[in-house]
Amino acid sequence: MVRTWWKEGVVYQIYPRSFRDSDGDGVGDLRGIIEKLDYIASLGANIVWLNPIYASPNYDNGYDISDYERIMDEFGTMADFDELLRGFHSRGIRLVMDLVVNHSSSAHPWFLESRRSVDSPKRGYYIWRKGVDGGPPNNWRACFTGPAWEYDEASGEYYLHLFAPQQPDLNWENPALRSEIYSMMRRWFARGVDGFRMDVINVISKDPSYRDLAEGETMFSTTAPYVYGPRLHEFIREMRREAIGDRDVMTVGETPGSTVEKAIELVGEGRGELDMLFQFELMDVDCEGDKWHRRPLDLVAMKRIIERWQTGLHGVAWNSNFLMNHDQPRSVSRFGNDGAYRSASAKALLALNLSLGGTPYVYQGEELGMTNSKWEGVGDFRDLDSINYYREAVAAGADEGEVMDSLRYMSRDNSRTPMQWGPGPNAGFTSGEPWIGVNPNYRDINAAAEEGDPQSVLHFARRMIRFRKEHLALVYGRFELVAPEDPALFAFTMDDGAERLLFAANMSEEPRGIPRAEEAGGRSSRSLEPLLSSLGDGRPAGTHLAPWEARIWRLV
Repeated sequence: MVRTWWKEGVVYQIYPRSFRDSDGDGVGDLRGIIEKLDYIASLGANIVWLNPIYASPNYDNGYDISDYERIMDEFGTMADFDELLRGFHSRGIRLVMDLVVNHSSSAHPWFLESRRSVDSPKRGYYIWRKGVDGGPPNNWRACFTGPAWEYDEASGEYYLHLFAPQQPDLNWENPALRSEIYSMMRRWFARGVDGFRMDVINVISKDPSYRDLAEGETMFSTTAPYVYGPRLHEFIREMRREAIGDRDVMTVGETPGSTVEKAIELVGEGRGELDMLFQFELMDVDCEGDKWHRRPLDLVAMKRIIERWQTGLHGVAWNSNFLMNHDQPRSVSRFGNDGAYRSASAKALLALNLSLGGTPYVYQGEELGMTNSKWEGVGDFRDLDSINYYREAVAAGADEGEVMDSLRYMSRDNSRTPMQWGPGPNAGFTSGEPWIGVNPNYRDINAAAEEGDPQSVLHFARRMIRFRKEHLALVYGRFELVAPEDPALFAFTMDDGAERLLFAANMSEEPRGIPRAEEAGGRSSRSLEPLLSSLGDGRPAGTHLAPWEARIWRLV
């Protein structure tokens, strides 16, 4: 495959609202990020993805945009943004913005004009339909509970919102709407941004029949009538042609409901569409039916999912690797052990994510081993998805204690608590009242403490990122799973022809024997040259992996 900076890069994701507050209003902002530029650079990541910073009523924390070309007042000004962008670029870091164009805010001028009259010139910027038999046009459900259609009494029609009613879906069938989006993208590129992460981009094309969801289909089923819709590839190719052109930028699509086959069609090498995607099969490994219903983590199933994507895309398309983001709980609380083995398991998970083919994403605080928070009651949450689920489940008769347990495990707010910078008030995030409660464990888990501990998660994260950059077999190599049925050992080889590496992580609380060279190499003459351990600075030795230890060897 063609070598590029975004394939060989490591992305650090920043959720601005929770990263650093510079002015004491309790909300993170752009100047707060500017204050931490040297910290970000010290990690070794060379790409930053910012969650939305545009003007927004913040019904869904910035994913309801009212002006695509103005900075949210709480976050600062366009002058602050320009300074931030210069700060990143001067440190060799590229900046990727969030592009949210499946829907806008209901406060966007386009929607206000669209809603004004059925004859409005902007009516076609959104999806309006007449009801059927006194109800919505079809049975589609919104992501944040309830029907996906909102009735507008003034016009007697419904508008579509696959997310909240305050997030009406844009109508990509409308050429004028698409032209406005492309013009906006070009202006951001002219400003100097280095690419876009595209929110739920694979649902922008809806089946024109607007058929009902079939029995057994859910919102993001691979067969849903708006997942990889009939004109998706046409729209993305047009976007590439009209907005991106030959710019050396990065595009990554968030694509729920993806399969390996669908992914290759969208991000295949040479397809001229997107560069890489986020798929969510791994994020369902511990869920039963929906994300609120938990099942025990099955490591064998987890390995099979990763194997399917590593082998399925190798040589033909590019993947994005992540174990958490702003929509997921903390990885160490979900896939690791956030108690006695918090530090060790956080390191092992970082090592795993940074050893897979594809571009790895590290979410703010993941490099510290930050955990899920402690939630006393539903009043502690700010996430509309969590609050809506609580209300709907309790109203339907679910046990309130069980619902709260689900929220404590899976709520998006777990990843949105303030970044833990130090042991002082509010973890050094703000001098005011934080918009969401700080995790009480900040006195023990914080960047200042980890800076002073050479065995900390933070120091290992930096080391592991450096290691990945030095060993391109971890970027471009062919993945081969080792000991696939082992319920506690996650082991695989990565081979790019120039180097063959063996990764092994003990994902349990008991020591495990390391794989034999012949298991990993296929030839008994191979031997293992130790390169790295997550639990020490020296070259790893011994025949057993400690609990939650990850190691990497070169096969020679």
